[in-house]
Amino acid sequence: MSKTETDNAEQDLGAAGSQLSTAPAEPPVAPGLGVAGWARWFWRQLTSMRVALLLLLLLSLGAIPGSLIPQSGADINKVAEFQKAHKTLSPVYDKLGLFHVYSSVWFSAIYILLFVSLVGCIIPRAWQFVGQLRGRPPGAPKRLDRLPAYTTWRTTAEPEQVREAALKLLKKRHFRAHLAGDAVAAEKGYVREFGNLVFHIALIVLLIAFASGQMYKSDGTKLVVEGDGFANSILQYDDFKSGSMFSTDDLVPFSFDLKNFKASYQTSGPSKGTPVTFTADIAYSEGAYGKPKRTTIKVNEPLHIDDAKVYLVSHGYAPVITVRDSKGKVVYHDAVPLLPLDANITSQGVVKVMDGYQSAQGVSEQLGIQLFFLPTYAGGSSVLSSFPALDNPVLNLAPYHGDLGVNSGIPQSVYQLDKTHMKEFKDSAGKQFRDNLKPGQTMQLPNGAGSVTFEKDVKEWAGFEIVQEPGSGWALGGALSAIFGLAASLFIQRRRVWVRAVPGPDGVTVVEMAGLGRSESAKVPEELGDLAGILYDQASGTPDPADDPADDSSPSPDPEVVPAEGAEKR
Repeated sequence: MSKTETDNAEQDLGAAGSQLSTAPAEPPVAPGLGVAGWARWFWRQLTSMRVALLLLLLLSLGAIPGSLIPQSGADINKVAEFQKAHKTLSPVYDKLGLFHVYSSVWFSAIYILLFVSLVGCIIPRAWQFVGQLRGRPPGAPKRLDRLPAYTTWRTTAEPEQVREAALKLLKKRHFRAHLAGDAVAAEKGYVREFGNLVFHIALIVLLIAFASGQMYKSDGTKLVVEGDGFANSILQYDDFKSGSMFSTDDLVPFSFDLKNFKASYQTSGPSKGTPVTFTADIAYSEGAYGKPKRTTIKVNEPLHIDDAKVYLVSHGYAPVITVRDSKGKVVYHDAVPLLPLDANITSQGVVKVMDGYQSAQGVSEQLGIQLFFLPTYAGGSSVLSSFPALDNPVLNLAPYHGDLGVNSGIPQSVYQLDKTHMKEFKDSAGKQFRDNLKPGQTMQLPNGAGSVTFEKDVKEWAGFEIVQEPGSGWALGGALSAIFGLAASLFIQRRRVWVRAVPGPDGVTVVEMAGLGRSESAKVPEELGDLAGILYDQASGTPDPADDPADDSSPSPDPEVVPAEGAEKR
C-alpha cells in the first residue's frame, strides 16, 4: 500500500473513531491571551481530568497528617501532650495547620478546587453523552476494509434481506442499530461512559457528604453504671464535640437505661484473659413519649436511632462504697466508677466526701479516699489483678482528710485526688493508713474518725459513644456508586459495528462487516466473528466468481474476521 493510501486509511479510521469520545473538544488559544484568555485557559486546565486526578491525589496525601498527628477537633488533650513532648516541631505544625488539618486553609483549597474541577468536568461530558443518546450511531465509512476488524462474504440473499436480518440480530444483542443507506450502523457499550459519569458524580456526592458530615456531625461519650440511664441532652455527656454548623436542636431525642452488662473472657491457654464477648442490655425509648423497647448493644453492633448511633466502646467496675462519719452518720453511699489501668482491669478512682462529714473532734472536714480495685486478687503485696473477671475482688483504700480544693474554681477530675491540702490518716505506728477490703467488709478509720464499707454489690459500667453523622448514608451510597461506575468504565468497551449489503458486479450480494472499538481489545474481533457467523447462517453464501461456475450452488466457507490490510491497531 502506498503512503497516500496509508494516510487515507488513517484519516478514515480517525473519522470513524472520533465520535466515540464524549470529551469536549478544546478550542485553540490564540497568542496574546489577555485576561479573558488566561481565564479560559485556567478554566480548561482546572476542569481537565488530569488536574482532577492530581487534586484527588493531593487530597489523599493531605489527609495523611490528619491520621498521624493529633487533631484539636478530636482530642485537645492529645494535642497538648504532643506539643509538650515535641517543642521544636509543634510551632511548625501549628503554622502549617497540621493540628486541624480538615479545617485548614490549604486542605479547604484543595477540597474546593477538586469539587469545582469535577463539576466543570462532568457537565460538558454529561451534555455530550445526552446528545449521543438522543442521536443515532453514525453511518458506515466508505471503506470498511480499513477498519481493525473486518470480514466479507457473498450470498444469494437480497441486500434488503441481509440488512433486515442484521438489524434484527444486532438489536437482539442489545446494540442501538438503524438503517443508514446501504448499511446497518450499530453501537454498544454506552454503559461505559455512563459508568464514567456515575463515578465522577459519586465523587461529588462523597465530597458533599464528607463536608456536611464534618459541619453537622456530633460525637459524645457517656459512662453509665448498671441501673442508671442517659438522655440525649448535651448536659448529660461526659465529653462532647461537634461540627461548626451543629446546634443542640439537632440532637436526636432518645433515652436509655443500662439494665445489665455482661462480659466473658478466655479462661485458659496463652490468650487467657482475652475478652470474648461484651454485651449491654438496655431499655430505650425514642422521643419524649416513646414506648420503652429492649435491645442488646454489642461491640461493632450499635443501636441505630434515626441519624444517631450508640456504640459500646468501654467497660469497667463500679464498687458500691458507704462512708460514715465519727457519729455513724452515712455521708456517702454510691457506686464509684473506676478507670481500668491494664488488660486485667486493675482500676483506680476516688471517693470525694465534700459535705456532712465530722471528725471525732467535731470538726467539719472533707474526705478523699483513693481506691485501687483488683477484680482477681492474686495475694501478697501485689496491687495488680491477675484476671479481668470478678473471681476474687479486693478493694485497696487509702483515706485522706482536709480540703479537697473543689471550691477553688479550678476544674478537677473526678478520678484524681488533689492532695495539696489533704492529710493522710496515720496508723498506730505513724505510717499511712490503708487497707484491703473484700465485698462486705468495713474499714474503721483511726481514732474513731468513721468507717468505710465495701458493699457486697459490685456493679459494672459501660462506656457509650453517641455519634450523629447526617451524611453517612449519602457517603455509603456514593462509595457504592463509585465502585459500580469504575467497574463499568473499566470492563465495558464502547464499540461500533457496521453491516453493508450491496449487489456485486455480477448481481450477487456482497456482505461486509466491520467493527471498531474505542480502545484496542481482542473482544471486538471475537464479537464481530460471532455476529458474522450467525448472520452468515441466515444469509447463506455463494462461491466466489473465480471458483468453478459449475458448482455455484455450494456455500462458501464461514467468514473469518481478520484485521484489514494496512489498518493499524491503536
